[in-house]
Amino acid sequence: MSTLSQPPLSPTSPVPLQPSPTATPSTATPTPPQPTTTPTPTTAQPGRRGPVLIATNTVTTKDGLTVRARIDPTLSVADVIKQLCLNLKIPGNPVLYALRDAGEKDELVTDENLRAKIKDKAALKLTSAPLLEAMETIDKLQLRDEKTLRLCLFNLQKYIKEEQFANEFLARDGLRELCEVIVSVGGNTLAYALTALSNLLDLPYGWSALSPQFIYKIVLILASPNNLVNVCRPATLILKKLVEADGNVANNIASSSSGAGKKSEPSPGSVYRFGFDVVYEQMRHERNLLEIVVGRLGGSESLMVLYSMTLLNSLLSHATPAHWVELTSALERLNTSRAVIRLMSSHTIEDLTNSILDYQGNMVRVLYFKKTRRVHVTGGYSGDQHDDYASGGGDAEQEAMLEYIWAAGKLEVDVGPGQVNSRGKGSMRDVIKWRKLGFQSEDVRRDFEHTGMLGLECLRHFVQADPSRFAQLVLEQNSRAMERRCPIARASNEVVEILSDHWSIFAPGYSTSTTFQPFFLSFYKVHALALHFFLRMWSDSGAAASDFPRVASLARSQVKAALQSETERPWHEVEQDFLESEYRAVRDRQMKELELEDDLLTKVPVRNLRAKLYKESYEFIRQQRIQCLIQGAWFVNGAPVSQAQSPAATQRRQGRPWRYMRLDRNLKVIHFCDSALKFPVRSGLEDLPERIDVSLIGEIAINTCALPPGVNIGAGASVSQQLQDPGHHLVASPISFSLISVKGESIGDHVATDLSRWADWTDGLNMLRRDGGHVATSETAGYVHSLTEIGLKIKLLDLSGEKVDIPSSLMPGSPPADTNFFFSDL
Repeated sequence: MSTLSQPPLSPTSPVPLQPSPTATPSTATPTPPQPTTTPTPTTAQPGRRGPVLIATNTVTTKDGLTVRARIDPTLSVADVIKQLCLNLKIPGNPVLYALRDAGEKDELVTDENLRAKIKDKAALKLTSAPLLEAMETIDKLQLRDEKTLRLCLFNLQKYIKEEQFANEFLARDGLRELCEVIVSVGGNTLAYALTALSNLLDLPYGWSALSPQFIYKIVLILASPNNLVNVCRPATLILKKLVEADGNVANNIASSSSGAGKKSEPSPGSVYRFGFDVVYEQMRHERNLLEIVVGRLGGSESLMVLYSMTLLNSLLSHATPAHWVELTSALERLNTSRAVIRLMSSHTIEDLTNSILDYQGNMVRVLYFKKTRRVHVTGGYSGDQHDDYASGGGDAEQEAMLEYIWAAGKLEVDVGPGQVNSRGKGSMRDVIKWRKLGFQSEDVRRDFEHTGMLGLECLRHFVQADPSRFAQLVLEQNSRAMERRCPIARASNEVVEILSDHWSIFAPGYSTSTTFQPFFLSFYKVHALALHFFLRMWSDSGAAASDFPRVASLARSQVKAALQSETERPWHEVEQDFLESEYRAVRDRQMKELELEDDLLTKVPVRNLRAKLYKESYEFIRQQRIQCLIQGAWFVNGAPVSQAQSPAATQRRQGRPWRYMRLDRNLKVIHFCDSALKFPVRSGLEDLPERIDVSLIGEIAINTCALPPGVNIGAGASVSQQLQDPGHHLVASPISFSLISVKGESIGDHVATDLSRWADWTDGLNMLRRDGGHVATSETAGYVHSLTEIGLKIKLLDLSGEKVDIPSSLMPGSPPADTNFFFSDL
């Protein structure tokens, strides 16, 4: 590197450059001192010897001296600073100085971005090293002077993002000082301090010493309705990051390719020692916290709404079994899903779309958990209970639900004479209680074997909606002959199964919905409508007990018809379809559907097989998408349409419009490079000097940027180049996406070269996220569906070829007369 002096400037020179004290040699190739030259590379000055040195950057010292310098990109930043201090005769140890971008961002120049600064010909400035800045910052934090503290914290928000500064800050116990400031200040000063801490938590080290008492302080800040919005935003992010700081979750990313995750204790000093349990334990001390967070979903501040959504999603996706029921029950009482449904039509920022889809995926997880949670009750009937069936206690919550349902039915228990049971263990009475409500036996656990807690809750919600009507329905059914009664409880469970199939509630983390599903978030309301439809069809068709599968098929057909196009249909039309559709019209439509479908596919064993194949197909597509990321691809650096860009960013995009990205095999880092033209990229990292940490990606926003003018992407150019209206305003490309950080900032804006590549990367990156993410493209969702159906048909070929009949259900045989059996020696 060498500094260049120059003759007096012309009036049109954009930057006033001061003559340097001396002309110095290049640090890349030691040569004798060169005579003073002008910056023009194409003109040789008369009487001058040697080649002309072309300046790459301007550097401004602390004293205001600005010089032009030629910086060798192969040097380290430390060597560049050392040569600058030597050539400009700056006193002091070069270690105490650093280079920063003189632009608005004030970015620290490091070995990683030095080459980019040279290519961009960025104006640089010589400032204090992060070591000195960290020491000065800590001194100011200790003073507690209001004016000094506010300015110090304002700058700390920016500096703490720099790894060198953060290391020095943490090494001098700066975290403790920052936490003490947070505990003692308020207003905007508190907002700056919380933002600085939130930025610090992006580092994977250095903050393991945060105490439960301090976490509780953050909970108090967030739970206070009087705090400013700019205080609550960083507090929300801090809790979210602490929830996600779980060692088991961190290991899931690395182990996702193998499909196995090991539960391990965090190493000493690891920041992955917090997680859901630690944070939720403090949240439980403030009962109104969840209510306030959910209430903020209806606020007018879009960023606060977004952060509240991300916190709720993190809580749902990281909840442990110990607190799962408590958390989901609390969110249900607060009508969180109703607030999210309102956001579907009223949100104003694109980032909320991904958060809403994540919430839908989490609700699939919630309903699946309820569906697989066994109903453990004693049966709840009176009489002599000497049978093993009644031994042991049941779940108190489930017992209370059943007793409420029974009480709402306003029926009497019928008790017959004593009998000898099948096991010969004594006398018991023939009790008829739960069968009056439509259960198939007095052991209600058998009825809820496939629907679990979800089936019980749906029946309870159905009763709660209108207890008097439920009592009327029960009375009406019990007044009929036994073979003509509609089993209400059995019908309720059947409707739960139908809705579970419709919304693919097969397993947690396997949601492929790419659109909003407001009716899904109203699961209990839809269940009630469908159950009323089931009962009405039973009466209108004059069905008997043997006609139950036929009526269930009518209900399945109506669910499919009424719940289509969820994002477009209003709720009142759905209600009308369920409550006013005539039996004959529904039957005619179903007959047409049966002509196109095979009744075999609706049987329970086949539905269970489809659920298993669905999970396998999802995992297969997930691995395929991740492999596409590992192979790498070229993209165009898109022009964001929602925010203004700095001239430097625009110039850089125009000069190097192409970007190649490749995911590292450890699934933690995306390596990339920007280039003026596409070129064959080698398999190593020589061609990919820059990187993005996957853990910093908060979400993948789609349709966010446009193709820059003058860039041709080949076959897709005709589509993308039309994305400018007659007024020359940029319009978002349908195959564009942006990597959004956890702070809501764009890490990169990209336009794919074709639809398939766009689907590979958007869904692949979503599937890599810690919280599971969601499928964003219909192409991926279509692949999962197609593989599932193809696999199902292949599995059924053996059965259909041999004309094996698949029963709709299996009836268990009668128990043995005694238990005097032995194992054969054969």
